[in-house]
Amino acid sequence: MAPTHVLRCCQRGLAWIPVIFIALVVCWSYYAYVVELCIFTIPSIGEKIVYLIFFHLSFIMFVWSYWKTIFTKPANPSKEFCLPKAEKERYEKEERPETQQEILWRAATSLPLYTRTGAGAIRYCDRCQVIKPDRCHHCSACDMCVLKMDHHCPWVNNCVGFSNYKFFILFLAYSLVYCLFIAATVLQYFIKFWTLCRRKSAENCPKNELPDTHAKFHVLFLFFVAAMFCISILSLFSYHLWLVGKNRSTIEAFRAPVFRTGSDKNGFSLGFRKNIAQVFGDQKKYWLLPVFTSQGDGLTFPTRLVNADVEQATVTLQPEPNKSAADVPVSPLSESQNRLLSNDQHANNTGDHLANNALKSAESDTITISVESES
Repeated sequence: MAPTHVLRCCQRGLAWIPVIFIALVVCWSYYAYVVELCIFTIPSIGEKIVYLIFFHLSFIMFVWSYWKTIFTKPANPSKEFCLPKAEKERYEKEERPETQQEILWRAATSLPLYTRTGAGAIRYCDRCQVIKPDRCHHCSACDMCVLKMDHHCPWVNNCVGFSNYKFFILFLAYSLVYCLFIAATVLQYFIKFWTLCRRKSAENCPKNELPDTHAKFHVLFLFFVAAMFCISILSLFSYHLWLVGKNRSTIEAFRAPVFRTGSDKNGFSLGFRKNIAQVFGDQKKYWLLPVFTSQGDGLTFPTRLVNADVEQATVTLQPEPNKSAADVPVSPLSESQNRLLSNDQHANNTGDHLANNALKSAESDTITISVESES
């Protein structure tokens, strides 16, 4: 037991190496840009002030979102998804998978579950001993079930999921802005240092070149690092923006979730605007700030299948063929899903009301015409 505990502690310690590496690179970039470039290299006072203002704005937002991504604890399933003590003991003692599934079906009766395994069974985590909510997956690195898990990122040493996915997107956005700003403002001095005059004194150096000082290394290396990170972050940021627009996680992009009607990679897609609001919230003034504004509780999610399939509105989970219809549990709709249904029902009722009014108007016109013809 002791060696296992020590090994686990060592693994947790080593997991912080990528984060420490990023922190050291960011600290060096701050020194190289503020001290070596702005203070020792740029001659214009006005240019220094403008560069320092915009640099610190991007730097603060980048560090803030990175900090929130790292230290926001992943959300876990609530206690209602845990098996009752008696059912849990029965499940652990039972060896037959069919009987275990029957226990899970009974326990899932009151849970809002839409997705299942590929074989149509209840999604259950034997490690955490909980019934997995929709879009929840077990992370082997964190050793826990994470709500709406996207992936485990070694660069933040944390699971990216429901609780910090917005922070992760903003971290990518502000890190891209940070690298782009550095690369764009350093470029002209990079070119000047690259064609550097080899003379020792600045007075004898041509005006379009800079003296050979210790700032040369920092400026040259700063541009290369910023450009390298910019290219890699751009591809990752573009991919996650596409996922947000489709309302998918990275896991769902590679393995489509399975619903009652089968697997559907667009099962949680509600349209582009609603998909964006699922991650960033309804209030646009908070979209660019690393504060939590995502919709929902991470346990239930609205699906487009609620409107597309009438039977899905009752959330009927069908077990194995040998089970009767009476044994099939019915899960309640979540608040967001009820809201979707109520909107559709209101629209249908409005349409029926307008149709009835039109029909009555047509009948009255017919009666009027017939009376006039008789007279």
